[in-house]
Amino acid sequence: MLCWHSPSCGSRFDDIDLPSAVKYLIASDPNLQVLGAAYLQHKCYSDSSAKKQARSLQAMPKLVKLFNSPNQEVQRHATGAMRNLIYDNAENKLALVEENGIYELMRTLREPDDELRKNVTGILWNLSSSDNLKDRLARDTLEQLTDLVLVPLSGLGASGVIQQNPSEAEIFYNSTGFLRNLSSASQQTRQKMRECHGLVDSMIHYVNSSLEVGKSEDKSVENAVCVLRNLSYRLYDEMPPSSLQRLEGHRRNASGTMTGELVGCFSPQSKKAREHYLNADIVTFTEVSKDPKGMEWLWNPQIVGIYNRLLQRCELNKHTTEAASGALQNITAGDRRWAGVLSRLALEQERILNPVLDRVRTADHHQLRSLTGLIRNLSRHARNKDEMSTKVVSHLIEKLPGSVGDKAPPTDVIVNIIAVLNNLVVESPMAARDIVYFDGLRKLFFIKKRRDSSDNEKSSRAAASLLGNMWQYTKLHRDFKMKGYRKEDFLSL
Repeated sequence: MLCWHSPSCGSRFDDIDLPSAVKYLIASDPNLQVLGAAYLQHKCYSDSSAKKQARSLQAMPKLVKLFNSPNQEVQRHATGAMRNLIYDNAENKLALVEENGIYELMRTLREPDDELRKNVTGILWNLSSSDNLKDRLARDTLEQLTDLVLVPLSGLGASGVIQQNPSEAEIFYNSTGFLRNLSSASQQTRQKMRECHGLVDSMIHYVNSSLEVGKSEDKSVENAVCVLRNLSYRLYDEMPPSSLQRLEGHRRNASGTMTGELVGCFSPQSKKAREHYLNADIVTFTEVSKDPKGMEWLWNPQIVGIYNRLLQRCELNKHTTEAASGALQNITAGDRRWAGVLSRLALEQERILNPVLDRVRTADHHQLRSLTGLIRNLSRHARNKDEMSTKVVSHLIEKLPGSVGDKAPPTDVIVNIIAVLNNLVVESPMAARDIVYFDGLRKLFFIKKRRDSSDNEKSSRAAASLLGNMWQYTKLHRDFKMKGYRKEDFLSL
C-alpha cells in the first residue's frame, strides 16, 4: 500500500487537490479511483480541516461505494482513506454510518485479504469510540465479527491453537479493541455481547492459550481481559433468571437474604442446617463447573484461576492486571450466594491474597481502586477472618495517610481499605490488635478528624465506624490508653 503518511508521498500528488480527488472516486477508471482515494488517505492523515472539507464534498458516500469494488487496490485505498477520515472526527463517523457504511464494511470483511481486513477492523475500532454509535454497532456487527475474526484467530476453531501471522495479529487486536469499547456501553449491549455465540469463548480461549505460551503481556490479552471485566459488571443482576436461580439454589429469597425455611426439623441457624447448605453448595459448585459455554464462563469457578494466573504472570502490563482484579471484584461483589462461593474459592483454593497484595505494594491509584475493592469483597465472605487479618492489615494500613504531608490515595480507596479493616475487626480480635501494632490508630484518627470536604467526610465517617467497633475489644483498652487515646476519642462522631 501507498506510504500515505510519509512526507515523500507528497510528490505523487503535486497536480491534485481535494475536489479533484473526490471527483476521481466516481471515475470509470480504477486507476483514477485509486489516485483519488490515496490522495484523501494522505491528506486526511492528521489534517482536521481536510476531513471537514472532504465530508462537505460528499467524499463519504463515494468511498463507501468503493468498499466492495471488484478492484482490490481500490478497496484497500478506499477503506484506508475512510480510516483516516473518521479518526478523531465524530461528524465523519456519523456520516459513514448513515451511508450504510457498517453493512458495506461487514461485506468487505469477508474478503480474504489481510490488508483490507486490517483497514475494516481499524475503522470499526475507531467508530466504537463514539458512545452514540455503540448500540448500533453491536447490533449490526457482533455475530459476523465473531464468526469471521474472533473464533478463527483466537484459536477456538478447528486448530485449537493460536496461529496468527503479523497481519492477523493486528486484525485480532483491532477487533478486541472494538469489543473493549462496546463492552463499556449500555446494559443492552453488554447483554448482546454475552449472548453472542462464540464471543466470550473466544476471549477466554485466547487469554488461556496466551498464558500457556507465556504471552500474558500481549496487547490483545489486555483487550480481551478488559472485555471480560466489563461483561462481568452487574453480572448477577443482568444474567438470565434461570442461571441465577441455579447459582442461588433455595437458600435466598427475592431480597437476597437467607430464607427462614426449616431443613427437616432444624432451623437455618443449626449445625445440621449449615451442613445441609454446605452440601448444597458443593453440589451446585460441581454442577456449574462442568463444561462452561458462552456467558457461563463469566461466573464459572475456572475463571477465578485464569484471573489469578494473570495477576501472577503479567509483570509489565498494568492495564491487564487492573482488568483482572476488576473482573474478580465484579464477580465477588454483593450479597449473592455465588459471590460468596467464588470469594471463598479465590481465598482458599486459589490462594489469591498473596498475588493481590503483591500488586497492592506497587499499585498506582487507578489499580488500587479495583484491588482494594476486591479485597473488600473477599473480607466480607472470608470464613477465617483471623487468617486474613494477619495477611492484609499491615499492607493496607501502609496505604493510609497519617498526616497532612502524606500522599493520600483517592477517597474511594481509603474507604475501601477502612471497610476491609471493619469487616475483619467485627469478627477478629487479631485484626484490631494488628491495627494497633502497625500504627493504624494514628492514621485512623487523622482520617476521622479530616472533614474539610465531602470526600473527606465519607472517609471520616468510615474511620469513626471502625474505631467505634475497635473499642468493643476491652482487652485492648490498655493499649489504646498507652497510645494516648480515651474512650471519647473512639466513640465520638
